[in-house]
Amino acid sequence: MQGAFYDIYNRYGNGLKEKIYEKAIVEALQSKGTTAMTQVRIDIYSLDTGQKLGTYITDVIAGNKIIIEIKATPFTRKADLQQQRSYLQVSKYEIAYLVNFGTPKLEFYRSIYTNDRKPFIIKLNS
Repeated sequence: MQGAFYDIYNRYGNGLKEKIYEKAIVEALQSKGTTAMTQVRIDIYSLDTGQKLGTYITDVIAGNKIIIEIKATPFTRKADLQQQRSYLQVSKYEIAYLVNFGTPKLEFYRSIYTNDRKPFIIKLNS
């Protein structure tokens, strides 16, 4: 996955819009046999009750299990990283990448939040 990010950055540079990078990531992942879909709605759950609170639309879902958020900004904000972690905390997904193609050097951050740490998962499965 990380190799695909570097390949895209090396080929296209840092001046394009997020949608272009989004499509390039899907193309790169699919060419390597990984399923990838854009603009997927994922459910967001209450940490207390396990009830569905709403939905969030991701940039890319890879392999039906990894969220990929794409940015094309001059720097990566702490708020973007916190948002990424928050979506992991309140969804069924355990791994997310935040990839910023807008910086002078490619930046990406991986976050992991396992389902065994999410109390609502137990309520959903019971």
